[in-house]
Amino acid sequence: MPGPSPGLHRALLGLWAALGLGLFGLSVVAQEPFWADLQPRVALVERGGSLWLNCSTNCPRPERGGLETSLRRNGTQRGLRWLARQLVDIREPETQPVCFFRCARRTLQARGLIRTFQRPDRVELVPLPAWQPVGENFTLSCRVPGAGPRGSLTLTLLRGARELIRRSFSGEPPRARGAVLTATVLARREDHGANFSCRAELDLRPHGLGLFENSSAPRELRTFALPPEPPRLAAPRLLEVGSEGPVSCAMDGLFPASEAEVYLALGDQRLSPDVTLEGDALMATATATASAEQEGARQLVCNVTLGGESRETQENVTVYSFPEPLLTLSEPNAHEGKMVTVTCAAGTRALVTLDGIPAAVPGQPAQLQLNATENDDRRGFFCDATLEVDGETLRKNESAELRVLYAPRLDDSDCPRSWTWPEGPEQTLRCEARGNPEPSVHCARPDGGAVLALGLLGPVTRALAGTYHCTATNVQGQAVKDVTLTVEYAPALDSVGCPERITWLEGTEASLSCVAHGVPPPNVNCVRSGEARVVEGTLRVVREHAGTYRCEATNARGSAAKNVAVTVEYGPSFEEVSCPSNWTWVEGSGQLFSCEVDGKPEPSVECVGSGGTSEGALLPLAPPDPGPRAPQIPRELAPGTYICNATNQHGSVVKMVTVSAESPPQMDESTCPSHQTWLEGADAAALACSARGRPSPQVLCSREGAPRPQRLRVSRQDAGIYRCLATNAHGTDARIVTVGVEYRPVVAELAASPPGGVRPGGNFTLTCRAEAWPPAQISWRAPPGALNIGLSSNNSTLSVAGAMGSHGGEYECAATNAHGRHTRRITRPHPAGPWLWVAVSGAAGGAALLAAGAGLAFYVQSTACKKGEYNVQEAESSGEAVCLNGAGAGAGGGGGAEGATEAAGTAEAPAGGEVFAIQLTSA
Repeated sequence: MPGPSPGLHRALLGLWAALGLGLFGLSVVAQEPFWADLQPRVALVERGGSLWLNCSTNCPRPERGGLETSLRRNGTQRGLRWLARQLVDIREPETQPVCFFRCARRTLQARGLIRTFQRPDRVELVPLPAWQPVGENFTLSCRVPGAGPRGSLTLTLLRGARELIRRSFSGEPPRARGAVLTATVLARREDHGANFSCRAELDLRPHGLGLFENSSAPRELRTFALPPEPPRLAAPRLLEVGSEGPVSCAMDGLFPASEAEVYLALGDQRLSPDVTLEGDALMATATATASAEQEGARQLVCNVTLGGESRETQENVTVYSFPEPLLTLSEPNAHEGKMVTVTCAAGTRALVTLDGIPAAVPGQPAQLQLNATENDDRRGFFCDATLEVDGETLRKNESAELRVLYAPRLDDSDCPRSWTWPEGPEQTLRCEARGNPEPSVHCARPDGGAVLALGLLGPVTRALAGTYHCTATNVQGQAVKDVTLTVEYAPALDSVGCPERITWLEGTEASLSCVAHGVPPPNVNCVRSGEARVVEGTLRVVREHAGTYRCEATNARGSAAKNVAVTVEYGPSFEEVSCPSNWTWVEGSGQLFSCEVDGKPEPSVECVGSGGTSEGALLPLAPPDPGPRAPQIPRELAPGTYICNATNQHGSVVKMVTVSAESPPQMDESTCPSHQTWLEGADAAALACSARGRPSPQVLCSREGAPRPQRLRVSRQDAGIYRCLATNAHGTDARIVTVGVEYRPVVAELAASPPGGVRPGGNFTLTCRAEAWPPAQISWRAPPGALNIGLSSNNSTLSVAGAMGSHGGEYECAATNAHGRHTRRITRPHPAGPWLWVAVSGAAGGAALLAAGAGLAFYVQSTACKKGEYNVQEAESSGEAVCLNGAGAGAGGGGGAEGATEAAGTAEAPAGGEVFAIQLTSA
């Protein structure tokens, strides 16, 4: 019988080999059934902490055993087959202890892994610059020394509560410790006063521990903007010794303007300017006083310092001395006929002029002489002095009056010879005389009777009738004239002699006197209403004297009576009940501070802030008596200490009032504009919204509807309606903000109509459509010499009537708005002449078979071209239509797609631009 096959031999050999290996494995297991174990095998311990390790074996009688490690040990516990040891002050990032036992002449081992971690106890933000220019970059650097393992660390740089950059160090080696995070930030105005900080997070939660966090101390950034231009300095070019001149120094574009320091000096004299701020503008004003020591050319300097940088402007000021001219009269009061000399003199360098007559040379006086007459009385003389200083003529003058002494003159124009007046109306008796010194005029009856009260307004009575002898007298002589007066009158009490209202001041002495006009002189008695005693003599005024008195004047011709109201006035005084020393005001409560003061006349009360935010502020007061016109309720009130001053014409008194003020939130267009615009692609920013109120409100803004996703750049999807809510202890205020997103222009479509060939004399149009916000302005560039071109109202369509050869070439459409510019071009070939069309027609029949064979290939290629984006070439050219939309190939591809976007001064030629070419054919 045949022997076994080779395949069977190979199978049997494999079986025996497997059985042999199995028996060998069983013998090995029987020889090594023991093991060593270490618990825990892997441990994570805080740096400096401690850990118990348990080393054990299943060997029944181990010869010896132990735990190998470089760490410090604190205590050990043993058993027959186990060993427990405490490891303390574990500081190494990573160590591998080894548990071993000697059993049956073999060594059993178990290896463990101990790693340490350290909390981020120290988080340090590198100090920021003292001042950082706006528009320049500064570096934020955060250090967390020793914390680890680094692979579990995450560092975050923050501006306030907003994260600027966040970095995780996952993937770092287990032994790595500590981390540094650095970022470059562009300084902005809104960063002034902002706090920057760093937050460190050690996440050991995957290892069964917690999340350890710590933050650095915040560091405040101060930004500033100081324009390169020097300040504007305004001052007088000339300044006289002993005089004062205004000096002003202005500068715009400062931020923060309140931090700017101004230095003003005239020569060695430093000025003390008053600085006022308005937005980013600064105005410093001062008064410069010139002294004799500064006479001559001096330098006026204005220096503005902000953020450690300075800008300075200098101007020249000339200090000069120019005394007042001296005008003297040899006889200021000259007798008539006396010779008078008038002299005009000034300083050594001044030229004087006396009544228009100049002196011979500068420094000499000017003189004139005259014989004094009556007409020279009160004649004025004018002395003018001029001085040349630094190319400018200065002028000063002095005047004097000459008095001529002469005897009185009584003219009929000033003192009529007869008067005739009716009884009753009030008249003024006048009889005036000329003379120097001024004459005194006395009119009396020749028999020594009545004397006329000249120059007084009074009623005309019959007692004044008669002839009066009027005499005008001065030291130079006298003049006499007779005057006849015919009048009648009855007794009367007028307001001049007996006023209806009399005011007395408390504490003074007064008497109630009523003078009646009448002849013979009336007898006047005054009695207080309700009393019978006549008031006589001098009284010490008290408030009880106020009241109504009945005064009656009586003479032989009749009587007259009138009521006189006496008012007693006194100074003001405060009472705590009517004007408290402490008051709290809440905005919107409608309250006004009530401060009533006793005094007559009623005192005016004004409360002005003293110190702090209330400095110079007025405290609105409630009126003492409610009237039809309610006082204006204040919208804002500065808290602080106010000084209330009550004043009337008899004195004043002050009182200190402490006012505290709070208000609910309030937002308006100035603090939270209702329409805000962002630019697509710019850094994402928060809404510019804040609120007024005390205490300071918190403002939170959220978009209506779908929330705004977090992104680093502004996109068009960010546009929408946002609702901002301001909240403090006194309430809330909401405001709706509409956010619009603007973007740069893009020429989305440039098309020709008709899309095919145009014969000479034919018409065609080019249409350009752009996408942009705000809407783009469309402009065109046509080939040189192209005529008869028309544009639509918005420039979007260019039309040509009667195409000629000059209309062939490149047309460019440009779309422009405030954010950039984008162009696209279209090429129109020059129109073919009539002879070319004859050649084309002759060749058409010969090319028919060739065209039929190439038709299929042309169709396949034409499907890759967009409508209107092809070039029909001349008959003598290659004869094939070439796709020019950026993907085409062939001979016509070099005609080129051209497009450009221009923004921020940079022109780019993007790939995939488009050129459209259309053949003009002849008729």
